Amino acid sequence: MIKFGTDGWRAVIGDEFTFERVRKVAYAHAKVLEDQGKKRVIIGYDRRFLSREFAEEAYKVFKTLGFEVYLSDGECTTPMVSFGVKYLGFDSGVMITASHNPGKYNGYKIKESFGGSATPEFIKKVENIANSVDSVKVEDVKPELIDLKGPYLKKVKELINLELFEEGILVHDAMFGSSAGLFSEVLSETPMSVLSIRSRRDPLFGGHPPEPIEKYLSPLFDKVRALNAKLGIANDGDGDRIALCDEKGNFINAQLIYVLLLIHLLKNKGLKDGLVVKTVSTSYLVDRICRAEGVELREVPVGFKHINEVLLKEKVIFGGEESGGYGIIHFLPERDGLFSGLSILELIYTKGKEISQIVEEVFQTYGRAYFMRHDLYAMEDKKQKLKALIDSPPSQWGEFKVKEAITKDGLKLTFEEDGWLLLRASGTEPLIRVYAEMPTEEETQKVIRTALEML
Repeated sequence: MIKFGTDGWRAVIGDEFTFERVRKVAYAHAKVLEDQGKKRVIIGYDRRFLSREFAEEAYKVFKTLGFEVYLSDGECTTPMVSFGVKYLGFDSGVMITASHNPGKYNGYKIKESFGGSATPEFIKKVENIANSVDSVKVEDVKPELIDLKGPYLKKVKELINLELFEEGILVHDAMFGSSAGLFSEVLSETPMSVLSIRSRRDPLFGGHPPEPIEKYLSPLFDKVRALNAKLGIANDGDGDRIALCDEKGNFINAQLIYVLLLIHLLKNKGLKDGLVVKTVSTSYLVDRICRAEGVELREVPVGFKHINEVLLKEKVIFGGEESGGYGIIHFLPERDGLFSGLSILELIYTKGKEISQIVEEVFQTYGRAYFMRHDLYAMEDKKQKLKALIDSPPSQWGEFKVKEAITKDGLKLTFEEDGWLLLRASGTEPLIRVYAEMPTEEETQKVIRTALEML
């Protein structure tokens, strides 16, 4: 059974992710596009095991069915494919990647004509066809190649004010993924120096998932401290997500990155014509900033495809989620780790302050927030306990009184003073994700502890 998760179909290579199944998904994707009268497709791939070969197989399917199709002339990031669709006139895009999943996985992401993640309606049609087709015959054709990186980096440089940038060291951790070298290329004509770590290709990603979360980023923290760097930036395996550490090598969580980008766009860039979108797992500081700036805020389930559903109907300034993916919409309706990182640098040099000072300013202005996430391996008994909680939400959570229960994606409980807890099953892995954010670290730990005890 081929089933797409929050962003793409992902499965273990050689088990469920096979050439035959990739052909079926590509065939289904092509048939949905045919029904819409669309015929131009671009295909990209990351550094994972066999990614290029899987991408070539998808290419053959589209070519056999009479599509005008191009393959990236080298490994690329997911945002490059989205860029190609939006700016180079393509009807759809394919990215062969499993994003932040462990090295034994690969995957198939779909980008629609607007340049963002495919909508749930589009994905459902692809799933139905892919699971009903027996086999797919293809012609053995040589791919026609296209340069995505060149035009993409050119546009990035146009939209970031690189003249602001001063001397300083940026440490970039590619986590062995396809964002390697991109910051160096963009910043090569500025006074900034870039030190790259974990930039070589390693399909096993050093033995852990290429996910930019704190427990995997100690090499970045150590290097920033050793070099007295200005900032540390990490990207996930396909370059659409970002993590940061400050000039002291201290981790800046993804909630705060959302907040920093939002403040930069609203206050420094003056982008207030439209609404802001966040997922249910994103900081309550966002609500406070939007109220203060008079900007409408919309909350959606986890997954950038849900942000895109809003994008297609209304004017959106900014959209993002707790996992470190942020869409700066005047560039792309898509998460982009490079553009987000450069925007943070732009913020630092606009304000003329260190990033740790800017974070402290945020807390002083909008209140403190302490966020934690715990991933719990989910056997069926734990899933049933979660289902019972969703069906019958509690009115009290430990010592905290529940103000509202929201069930649009798992169970979200809001408490007084904007604190909250979210319990939801992962759409990509056999996990229950437990999220909490409260005004103090102690309160956050208490809320998480109660959740783990109940599950």
